[in-house]
Amino acid sequence: MAFESLSEKLQNVFKNLRSKGRLTEADVKSALKEVKIALLEADVNFKVVKTFVNSVQERAVGQDVMNGLNPGQMVIKIVNEELVSLMGSETKELELLPGGQISVVMMVGLQGAGKTTTAAKLAGKLKAKGKKPLLAACDIYRPAAIKQLQINGEKQGVEVFSMGDSHKPADIARAAIEHARANGQNLVLLDTAGRLHIDEGMMEELVEIKEAAGVNQTVLVVDAMTGQDAVNVATTFNDKVGIDGVILTKLDGDTRGGAALSIRQVTGKPILYVGMGEKLSDLEQFYPDRMASRILGMGDIMSLIEKVESQVDAQKAKEMEQKLKKASFDLNDYLDQMQQMRNMGGLGEIMKMLPGMGLNMKMKDMPDMDESEKQLARTEAIIRSMTMKERTNPDIINASRKNRIAKGAGVDVAEVSRLLKQFEQGRKMMKQLPGMMGGKGKKGRFKLPF
Repeated sequence: MAFESLSEKLQNVFKNLRSKGRLTEADVKSALKEVKIALLEADVNFKVVKTFVNSVQERAVGQDVMNGLNPGQMVIKIVNEELVSLMGSETKELELLPGGQISVVMMVGLQGAGKTTTAAKLAGKLKAKGKKPLLAACDIYRPAAIKQLQINGEKQGVEVFSMGDSHKPADIARAAIEHARANGQNLVLLDTAGRLHIDEGMMEELVEIKEAAGVNQTVLVVDAMTGQDAVNVATTFNDKVGIDGVILTKLDGDTRGGAALSIRQVTGKPILYVGMGEKLSDLEQFYPDRMASRILGMGDIMSLIEKVESQVDAQKAKEMEQKLKKASFDLNDYLDQMQQMRNMGGLGEIMKMLPGMGLNMKMKDMPDMDESEKQLARTEAIIRSMTMKERTNPDIINASRKNRIAKGAGVDVAEVSRLLKQFEQGRKMMKQLPGMMGGKGKKGRFKLPF
């Protein structure tokens, strides 16, 4: 996950600060020297690092901080505020035209950044917000680019406009806008061609499309895993074509995260969204304050709540609450809860968003996420090896049934017995605690299946 190494190093620095009753100027400078090294190792632009560290030091050596009741905590607060400022302070949206006017958004970027997939992700995101999008296939060079867009567009329930690969991209863009106008669509997303590297021909074509189609917003898609190069790419595109915002892809990968901390400061253009996975739903709005909290190990409870709300069926959650209150839930419900948690990224992703899991806990002391995920997978395999009758009424599962279930799931019989015992204990606990899910007049809360 992006920022993991940076996050761990910063948390170690802050742990040392918090252990001191009073801070000297030397303490602050020593801590910021470590912060500087951590940021540079995360591939943050060196000019950005210098400005950031100077800003923090200027604020942290003030009398109010040095003599405060909890000076270490005050320094952490300053670092958090400066990180938020570095990434743009405010959350920025795409500036689309109001009402029935057609907004034209041009997606640009290098080949391999995930531009075509991101165009489909963005179309789905804006469709959910009430827009009527049309995807336009303007990449006539890359083999299968048009087909890829059509497949993803179909999955998102968004129409894809194509004229094949024998027309100029600027002409395709113009025709797509006319098609949108004739069919009541108010948003056209132009998926343009990328190259393996920046060249003049590429830039000229983008400028031509931009002028021909009257583009309202130009969005640069950048692979976060390219680190410092992502900042250089963003700078060049902004200088040559002009961009209005950036979408960072692969921020869930093994990346040092420097691009997210540098792009806004270097280009002056906001990060609009971040790609957090390969699924078409894995596109998150970029919130500087939430990202800063994640980096500093303070969790991101707001994103967790939104993830729960988007992935959990409200009606199912309500039905589950009633079942839990009456202790009438069965193993089918248990399986459904595990699937919902997997849709949210699994146990590891959920844990990272919980406050205190970083700042107050060393990484090595955190639960073994891989083992936890494997255990959940084994549990799911066991339940899926049961008949529907056994899932609905686990009490009928005798020794011979356990043997059959264990063989089907590829586990020991002891694991089947353990699951059934845990399930029964959970059911008994619910009978003893009828108010656990909230009393009269309170909204039901989603419960994780562990």
